[in-house]
Amino acid sequence: MIDETVAEIRDMQTHSSSVVAVKAAEALREVLDREYPSLEEYVRDLERNSQALKRAQPSHATLHTTQGQIQASVTDVDHEDVAAAKAATEDAIEAVVEQVETGKRQAAENAADALRDGDVVLTHDYSSTVLEALELAAAEGRHLEVYVTEARPRYLGRKTARTLAGIDRIEPNLLVDSACGEVLPECDRVMVGMDCIVEDTFYNRVGTFPIAATAAELAVPVTVVGASTKVIDEGGFQFQNEYRPASEVMLEPADGFDIENPAYDATPMHLVDSVITDEGTLSP
Repeated sequence: MIDETVAEIRDMQTHSSSVVAVKAAEALREVLDREYPSLEEYVRDLERNSQALKRAQPSHATLHTTQGQIQASVTDVDHEDVAAAKAATEDAIEAVVEQVETGKRQAAENAADALRDGDVVLTHDYSSTVLEALELAAAEGRHLEVYVTEARPRYLGRKTARTLAGIDRIEPNLLVDSACGEVLPECDRVMVGMDCIVEDTFYNRVGTFPIAATAAELAVPVTVVGASTKVIDEGGFQFQNEYRPASEVMLEPADGFDIENPAYDATPMHLVDSVITDEGTLSP
């Protein structure tokens, strides 16, 4: 089961990191059904499977954080026997699943509180947390105009625009990524999700960096929204970018040139005005 989950997670390129983290945590329940002759062998097997799950999506900070918490439940505590270690593992799995699900929801609620009636917002790509924040604000009676960039080359922004089109009191507009500078002067803020924040760098879907830089030039505040599990302020996690197939950029053969297709880019935190998580609003 864990091998199958590793393969499935490796292919989950368009799913949110919270979905990936929950699936990985639940997959570790398999070790609870196995028999181990010693506590040491149980700990080794748990660590081996957890590391395999983390390697499946090395760019996902939430996956890294939650798997680390599960491992710590057995490596940082002296358990009497395998049964006690398994019980601690099960409790840790339940705790991180709850943490991820409630953290994402609370972050959206906190972000919704930052939106005012009549705000014009620009967002990029597809963030389920940002979408929930916008929907919550609209449900509370606020009218919003939202510019959505396509998020090329995978066009997940189109999915965001379609979703927003079905929400009352939200007026969505879709535009190409390179047109952000044309509409940003009309915007009250940029609001985007996050893959992760590691120390002084904010990683998100490619195209975020130029939007943040343009917004800074035009004095439009940039707000990043996500669960606190995505914020890494100490060692142990090193972001690894993903490079997607060249066919996403151009279907014709590349004759005499290479095609670069990075999945994420790195935005310096000095371009970010605020970070809203389940723990509240942080100022970089």
